[in-house]
Amino acid sequence: MSVKSRYAEAVMNTFGPPKVALVRGAGAHVWDEDGHEYVDLLGGIAVNALGHGHPALVAAVTEQLQTLGHVSNFFTSPPAVELAEKLLSLTGREGRVFFTNSGTEANEAALKITRRTGRTHLVAATEAFHGRTMGSLALTAKAAYREPFEPLPGHVTFMPYGDAAALAAAVTDETAAVILEPMQGEAGVMVPPADYLAAARRITAEHGSLLWLDEIQTGMGRTGRWFAAAADPEVAPDIVTVAKGLAGGFPIGACIALGDAAFLLEPGNHGTTFGGNPPACAAALAVIGTLESEGLLERATVLGEKLRDGLRADPRVVEVRGEGLLIGLTLTEPLTAEVAAAALAAGFILNNATPDRIRLAPPFVLTDADAEAFLAAWPAILDAAYEGEK
Repeated sequence: MSVKSRYAEAVMNTFGPPKVALVRGAGAHVWDEDGHEYVDLLGGIAVNALGHGHPALVAAVTEQLQTLGHVSNFFTSPPAVELAEKLLSLTGREGRVFFTNSGTEANEAALKITRRTGRTHLVAATEAFHGRTMGSLALTAKAAYREPFEPLPGHVTFMPYGDAAALAAAVTDETAAVILEPMQGEAGVMVPPADYLAAARRITAEHGSLLWLDEIQTGMGRTGRWFAAAADPEVAPDIVTVAKGLAGGFPIGACIALGDAAFLLEPGNHGTTFGGNPPACAAALAVIGTLESEGLLERATVLGEKLRDGLRADPRVVEVRGEGLLIGLTLTEPLTAEVAAAALAAGFILNNATPDRIRLAPPFVLTDADAEAFLAAWPAILDAAYEGEK
């Protein structure tokens, strides 16, 4: 019996049936149980920064597991402290870090920080996605995700993303924090106006509110910079959450609190069993070190521009967005599910984020040859999707 068939009998149906069962990966390529090969242009949803089986990541995790594994939060370890120091240095500011196992857990920690202000009102954006736990879900705009689990915690106001006037109208002296993604990944890589995040900083400062940036998808070099906005002095957030690409596929997240916000959580206010475990932190340090030593942030910038130029050349593509290797595009017709299926059949993995928006977030180790092969196949992929609708 195939892995896909066994899945239906053993795994909860929270994701629907898997498209394929993947059994092996190398670099930006993966293989399914039937031996079909695919170029992974989604990277585990912006997670596999170094692709699959990168020697630096394998060596770091192996060595750390042979040295020291789990230690509990009664103790610390050199990798955890070094990673916290490194993340703070990348922001260019002083602060403190709380480690988690995922992005949604990082957002839960941040949500608790906002409660320590003594305020409960939060402002988030339409089309936002911040996670699936109850607190993170309260900040996620999509009705289909929220409604089955209401009532959700907190007093949350949603306003249109990218509209500074709407943001100013939503924030009051009772607002604990504004949470924003520098680019909305799950919405199809939606990019706000250039001055939007700086305006959010001014608005929150006027009301004594925290500015919280969810860089779970945009952080750790994905946009060609370590952070899409967290290190920008004109934005200067109070809280930054990261995960996804942080350890290249090894589960980890981090809530980075900066300035005065770093001291709002006190002993007993929050905790985690596995967060900050030595192997996960060693994995993250290996990913960051490899991105630095191999010039992969610069690589993301150059390769991302090449992909965007090639994608926008087809007239069925209305708009191409993003920075680095976080790429979104809008089609003339709501056929992204058909496009994703045609791409898979052609040996390429991408994501139909919305009915008319595609998202790509490939590994930074994607080769020029793989990028060129995809761009060469792109018109035929669109042909298959559009002609299948006729």
